[in-house]
Formats: sequence, structure tokens, C-alpha cells
Amino acid sequence: MGDDIEDVYGDLDTDVSLEEFRDAVESKVEQMGGLADEETAAMLIAHELEDGEVNGVADVEPEMDEVKFIAKVTSIGDVRTFEREDDDENPEGRVVNVDVADETGSVRLSLWDEQAEGAKEELEVGDVLRVKGRPKDGYNGIEVSADQVEVDNEEDVDVQVQDEYRVEDLSLGISDVNLTGEVLGTEDVRTFDRDDGSEGKVSNVVLGDETGRVRVTLWDEQAETATELSQGEVVEVVDGYVRERDGSLELHVGDRGAVEPVDADVAFVPDTTAIEDLELDDVADIAGVIRSADPKRTFDRDDGSEGQVRNVRVQDDTGDIRVALWGDKADLDIGPGDEVAFVDVEIQDGWQDDIEASAGWQSSVIPLADGATTGEDGDDSGSGPTGLSAFEDGNDPSSDDTDDSSSSENSDTDDGEEVEFTGVVVQAQNPVILDDGEETVSVETDADVTLGQEVTVRGLLQDGRLRAEELH
Repeated sequence: MGDDIEDVYGDLDTDVSLEEFRDAVESKVEQMGGLADEETAAMLIAHELEDGEVNGVADVEPEMDEVKFIAKVTSIGDVRTFEREDDDENPEGRVVNVDVADETGSVRLSLWDEQAEGAKEELEVGDVLRVKGRPKDGYNGIEVSADQVEVDNEEDVDVQVQDEYRVEDLSLGISDVNLTGEVLGTEDVRTFDRDDGSEGKVSNVVLGDETGRVRVTLWDEQAETATELSQGEVVEVVDGYVRERDGSLELHVGDRGAVEPVDADVAFVPDTTAIEDLELDDVADIAGVIRSADPKRTFDRDDGSEGQVRNVRVQDDTGDIRVALWGDKADLDIGPGDEVAFVDVEIQDGWQDDIEASAGWQSSVIPLADGATTGEDGDDSGSGPTGLSAFEDGNDPSSDDTDDSSSSENSDTDDGEEVEFTGVVVQAQNPVILDDGEETVSVETDADVTLGQEVTVRGLLQDGRLRAEELH
């Protein structure tokens, strides 16, 4: 029977030694008064030892009586003292919070009294711990009140812990995150009622750096920060922690953290999808030159509130698409000739069996520098600047490199540049927007033109706009 005990023990993942396991089996046999042999008793002890084992931190639930897991220390808080009312021998208690994580998520440990002092003196960020404790609902989510904690130098937990993070470095479960990024967009502060009857506040900011972008969720006292930030401003997130929402990672900031403007050189570079490659139901980033912009219009929702939307048409080197700007985004100061990135837009059914992009609350609209999407340096491939940036950069569309239909002559004057341009009207109000399939141009004219009409205009190009002298 001794071999049976050893076989059962061999299938266990436990810190209990074989000798301790044998002693427990013998005690179980005696306890059951001969109703179980050693093999049966060994299986019962094995079941008891495995009870509470979880596959990862994400499996920890507050309803569990006890849990056991392995995780890496990501932050260590300060030791706090408190008064016990029912313990005359030890009236002063001590507690320290330790955040730990594995590949599945993160959880906060509460270490008490001697454990708290030992943690502050002996634990370090990056240590791997074997934990046994009792889970419960805490203020910031699930917490585990630790009964046993020990460092395991043999185990490896693949969680990155570092002083400064970039967006691409973020992974589920890490905390104490410091990250510097450019503000891509902000949202209004929202209030909600907690289960305990108190009122909470939350807002969101989208940040980006050279490696990507991330939505930052600001809680309670930090929520108002979103109203103080401007698009394009560079800020640093201090003491954030990573959570998952709808399959995407988010960076959260609570009472321990902050979001502060900093003097740093950080710029978001969108990884965009070519317009010709967009497909229905995609959530994508696109960028290009705005060819035309419709006036903003308002509408009544089913709940009686008023909404607003504005449509713009955006063109890149591969095609063009209509983008619907909803809510506050309809008020953005963007128009024909501007180069813009639209981040996290939804590709939906559009007019006449076409597709269109929808920029709602989850999207960001980011004005770009001239030439950012049009390749202002140019190359020999023929995919040079488009839109107004082509004129502003000195790449006159009437040069020998362009089609004869859109040029005939070019002469310099002291006050501007005399050009001729032929294109189709894509915006009929003043300024009129013409498009020849490769470039767009904004024309100042009082002429009566209609959408889709092909016209030729001659005039003086000044400050990026063509002032029409002749139009036919």
C-alpha cells in the first residue's frame, strides 16, 4: 500500500512533503475507524490539499472559502496601523497591501501584523509568492486576506515589472504603471451609484505614444482631470493599473494615482488601414485629407434628447470614405484640406450600398501635421502629396508630373502663385472644393456650381486657398 500512497502523492502539486503526506494518511485511516484503506485515505487527503487551488488569479472569486495560487509582486504599500476593539492583548493592528499578478490578472493581498512587518522588510517587487488566503470583495475589487505567504525562487511568472512603461509594454495584471503619452481625446465625467449607496465618478482619456494607444479610466477624485486636459497635450500617468474591458486592455487611475501634464517629447503615430482595405464591421484607424465637409445637423432621439452629426469625406492614396462625426465630435474645427486621423471608427453600411465610418464616443479624431498622411517628402513611386498640402509644399499640380487635364500653366507673382486646376465639384458652397481624382483644392468663388460638375478654375494661390479669377 505504500506504493499506492506514493503514486497518489506523485500526482499532486503541493508544498507538503511525502513524509507529511504519509502521516496525514495514517491519521485519516485511524479517524475513519478502518472504513477506508490507505489508498482511499490518500485520495481523500489529496482532494483536501487541492481544494482551493486555482488555475490563475483571474479564477479567484469572493465566494470561495480559501484559495491557493502563485503570483508575482507588482507593488508593496505602506504599513498602516489600526485599533482593535476586541483584543486587549494586541490592541494595535497592522496591515499592508501587496498587489500581485500572474498572466491572467491581478489581485490585492492584505497581510496582517507580523506578516505586514515582514513584507515591508523582506518582500521586493518582482518576487514570486505562493499564497494561501481567504478572498473577499474589496473597495478596488477582489482582495485576498493572506493566511500563508512565502517567496518561491524556483517559480517564474511572466508578468513585466518596470519603472516606465510604453503602451506596447502593458499587460493584464500589472500595477504601479507610469506611462507618458499624448492626449488623443477626452470624455465627459459621468456619475454612478455604488452598491453601498455612495456616488462615484468616472471619465476617460485616450493616450497614445510611438508604440500604440490606450484608454485611461479615471475614478472619483481623478475623474475631473479629463476636463482639464487638451488634445495634443503630453501627460504622465502615475501609479496606474491595468484591467481588461471588452477584450481590450485599459489603464485605470484611482486614489493612489494621478495624471499630470509634463514637458516631454511624445507623439502618437497611428497605424492606419488603407481605405480600400476596409471591410464591413471592422473597427479601424484611418487617416487622410478631408475632401469635403457637410454642415452639422441635429436630430431627436427616441428618448426625446437631441443629437447631432456631421459628415466629412476623407481621402487617402487608395480611395475615399464618408466619416460620420457624432455628438461633440460634430463640433470639431476640421474641414477640407485638413489632414486627420480617425481612431477606432466602426465601418458600417452606408449610402447606395457603400460603406462608411462612424466616429462615436469610443473614437478619437486627431488633427495631423500637413504632409503626415500625404508623404510630403515624396518619392519616385508617384504617390506624392494630395489635397491642399500639395500646393503648400510647392508641389504645384500644374507641373509636368501631373495629368494634362488638371494643368496648363504656372507663373509666380509677388503675392502668390498663379495656377489652373480642373476637377469635379465635391462641395458646392463657398469655398468650393474641387477634386480631380488625385488632389483636392479649396476655391474662393461666388460662382454658381453644382455637385458633380467638372470645372476649370484659374487664379492666385495664397495661404493654401485658390482665389478664382476665372471659372468655367
